[in-house]
Amino acid sequence: MAVNVKKILDGLGRAVPILNLGSDTKEFATPDGDIELSLTPIGYFSTGKLFPCPEHRARIDRYRRNKKIFKGQNFEVFKDYKGSKRELDLLYVSVNIAGLICKKSADFLFGEAVQIKAGNGDSTPEQEAFDRFAEDNNLNILTYESALANAYRGDSFIKVRYGQEYGGELPPQLDPSKVIIESVDPEHVYPETSVYNKNRIIAYHIAVPVKVTVDDEECWQLFIESHYAGRIEYRVYNIAVIETEYRGGYYEVTGWKILDEVVEGRSIVYTGVPVPLVVHIPNYGTDDDWEGLDDITEHMAIFDEINNRLTQIADILDKHADPAMAVPSGILGEDDEGNATFRVAQDKVFEVVGKDDVIPQYITWNGQLQHAFSELDKLIDLLLVTAEIPAVAVGRGDSGTSGTSGLAIKWRMNSLLAKINRKRQYYAKGLKQVMALAELLENAVGDTDYEFTMPQLTFHDGLPKDDSEEATVMNIRTGGAKTLSQKTAIMRMENMTEEQAEVEIERINTEAEEAMQRSPMVDGSIFNSDDDESLRSRARELGREFVIKATGTVIERSRKMTPNWMILPRTLTVIL
Repeated sequence: MAVNVKKILDGLGRAVPILNLGSDTKEFATPDGDIELSLTPIGYFSTGKLFPCPEHRARIDRYRRNKKIFKGQNFEVFKDYKGSKRELDLLYVSVNIAGLICKKSADFLFGEAVQIKAGNGDSTPEQEAFDRFAEDNNLNILTYESALANAYRGDSFIKVRYGQEYGGELPPQLDPSKVIIESVDPEHVYPETSVYNKNRIIAYHIAVPVKVTVDDEECWQLFIESHYAGRIEYRVYNIAVIETEYRGGYYEVTGWKILDEVVEGRSIVYTGVPVPLVVHIPNYGTDDDWEGLDDITEHMAIFDEINNRLTQIADILDKHADPAMAVPSGILGEDDEGNATFRVAQDKVFEVVGKDDVIPQYITWNGQLQHAFSELDKLIDLLLVTAEIPAVAVGRGDSGTSGTSGLAIKWRMNSLLAKINRKRQYYAKGLKQVMALAELLENAVGDTDYEFTMPQLTFHDGLPKDDSEEATVMNIRTGGAKTLSQKTAIMRMENMTEEQAEVEIERINTEAEEAMQRSPMVDGSIFNSDDDESLRSRARELGREFVIKATGTVIERSRKMTPNWMILPRTLTVIL
């Protein structure tokens, strides 16, 4: 065989042998020396089976359809729907509201990076490990892209592995082995659930069809990576193409039949982690199935009607932007039989027969488009309501927020915030599992100096903060007492770590000392001098607003007068 199975597996992001950790694999060996795996009992992948598995075909088709809608490829999806089945589909107008719905969810969920804390300080080995995981894997981008795709798919899968990011293509000096956190295409994931609970996934099977060259001939092979608790099993099958779909210029393979197994592709890797190294994060879900629910499918009918209405409006405007002309009979040319020759669709001119007093004129029509626009507005409003997107979030209606308090803005965004909070619960659980797997995997490899710690996550709602309103509420609740230290305030407002805040405080104190040296503060005791001229001269230098200390005897005036609290500038009388 001319195919390098190991190289393909490495390119697909398989785990590296370092995870064996000295484990014995003899229990998986048959008398003839072949490795026997536990994959076949689920029945998804075996000789004669179809791929993708029929049980998951509807899910995969939904992924692909919704992705087209998200990317604005509306005509390709709706061309068979009621509103778009016309033969003349040269004109098709659509608006990508589906993409807007998905992006708003992702923006509010991960527009601001989630904070991952160990809970025991910023300089601890546990916190440094979390920071390293996030930095090495661009976790902020990974989570945003996951939330964006989750909105139109309904499911997101994240895999944790240890090895080189580029599968050995680069030397270890340039690509060292580390914990890698990466997204997995949900189209390639086939979860195996408990027989007692369809909402509980016990194993993850990642199946990727790859076009390879075997004996100088191109063919297809199916590479399967099965994640169980404590181990990963690999298997390779030869597959044959049985289904293709035309994509406008090329044919895409969409279905295969599993032929025979490539025995050389069998292998087992022990992870040292008591759970599978794949985490499923649904967009949101129900209690009777593992599959998540997306934000697109339930709105398909209204998407189609909006596009259909826009297309009809555009079609009407095109027709009447270039109207036909009616002329009296006898104006146009005649054919051999004496009949008037005209092509209305091309020449836009036709004769009116039977009337001699016809004045040449354009044929116009009152399209009553105000009703079409009214329906369009109503459709968009209904869509935003059912999608839980407030009009203010997309700039519709009275969307101005100038001078509005933060609480008022949150109330206007209440439906969207409730939607985001629903999704956040699933992501909070999933990301905790991902970071925990990263810790366990690194500890299993043995290259760590920290203890296992469950991370603490802090999300942000994506709305601008009203600092004055927050301060007012705190002041009322605490009776004016301080609620934050200077260090905590700097950390929260400037998004700094504790060490960074301490450095900033040191800078503030240094600048204050330098300022005092340049303009030394004057103690009020200088005014107790008997030198009145010096007192008055110093008072003139200081200006109006200074607190002074005077000592002596207060003498009651013999002549009483109404108190006048006006302070005369630069005038001070002290009776000693």
